[in-house]
Amino acid sequence: MATSPLADQKCIPCRGGTPPLTGAEIAPLLAQLDGWTVEDGKKLSKSFRFKNFVQAVDFVNAVTRVAEAEQHHPDLYVRWGEVRVYLWTHKIDGLTESDFVMAAKIDRAYAARPQA
Repeated sequence: MATSPLADQKCIPCRGGTPPLTGAEIAPLLAQLDGWTVEDGKKLSKSFRFKNFVQAVDFVNAVTRVAEAEQHHPDLYVRWGEVRVYLWTHKIDGLTESDFVMAAKIDRAYAARPQA
């Protein structure tokens, strides 16, 4: 799948007090992503697979650079051959458009990784 146009947008910091996206607002954004799911109506998650632990950690390092540039930091679960990513806006305990932008940027980082 081609990278979502969401990947070309910038994450906008949430200052709190903003309501989380509703299910109706989430649906069209989720449709622009490949393989991401919404958990409990308030978190995005996706599992990325790798041939070994080194590739998984290299991907985490790539995500770290993107997260720092966007000032939007996912929760990452790393194990042999897998990185599971969780995204949500902590200040509102829910999803904002920036979570979907960050998900698309993570997908772009995955697509750009070296193949071994």
